[in-house]
Amino acid sequence: MTRRNTGSVSEVRSRFASLDSMESSSGLGYSRLHDGFIDSQFHLPEQTIPWKAIGLATTLFILGSTLIIIGALLLSGFISAEYSDRTWPVLILGIIMFIPGFYHVRIAYYAFKGYQGYSFDDIPDFN
Repeated sequence: MTRRNTGSVSEVRSRFASLDSMESSSGLGYSRLHDGFIDSQFHLPEQTIPWKAIGLATTLFILGSTLIIIGALLLSGFISAEYSDRTWPVLILGIIMFIPGFYHVRIAYYAFKGYQGYSFDDIPDFN
């Protein structure tokens, strides 16, 4: 089996790059009729605000903040020592609730203010 020598990479690229300026046998130039894109492909649908998800995120944020504060007060001793067995569960539960709540409330705030790169589509909807 013989192997054909196709030339260097730059030679192959130059052959394909010249296709846009190629002329047919009748002397007419070649031009693309369609670039592969349609206008409706770039149309963005109207944004709907996911009120249920924002409400849940706000609830998680507020309850998580409250539990973190209560856990910190238990840990520091401002709340009596008889409740000290509840310190770590309250702190952990507060952190678990605070993190996703803060994350989604921040996205909702930035999307509402119109910051670049943030939209309400980034917040999961419950429909």
